[in-house]
Amino acid sequence: MPRTRAPRTHTAATATPAATSSGLLIIRVALGAVFLMHGAQKLFEYTIPGTVASFGEMGAPLPEITAPLVAVLEFAGGVLLILGLLTRVVAALLAVDMVVALVLVHAAAGFWVAEGGWEFVAVLGASALGLALTGAGSLSLDRPLLRGRAPAWLA
Repeated sequence: MPRTRAPRTHTAATATPAATSSGLLIIRVALGAVFLMHGAQKLFEYTIPGTVASFGEMGAPLPEITAPLVAVLEFAGGVLLILGLLTRVVAALLAVDMVVALVLVHAAAGFWVAEGGWEFVAVLGASALGLALTGAGSLSLDRPLLRGRAPAWLA
């Protein structure tokens, strides 16, 4: 007599590919929107000269170079995360951005963001690192353009 199997139930450990891709899309769009807005703030509200001055006051090295780089990375990186384009590379760069912000600016202020602490940059950095490790999922522009493969140096 042939064996019959019990119906398979899905748990967090056995999420469907569609659920995984949907979850990655939600994380990408939310994280991308936050980075996009912070980059836009640095570029258009504070302006580059204001962001350079702010970076200098915070003790960032070479603020004339790092401030514009960070502003553009956060703005363009946010757009690219939302689209799911070059996700692994962009997310890795944004994770580094958050580690530097944590170490140079936020660590000394303690944990709480209301006091200038590191809780918010830790969540942003961890989320970006997670995307760098997992990729964008199938609901992205990476899927058709890169076929889900990470660049060899990142894989």
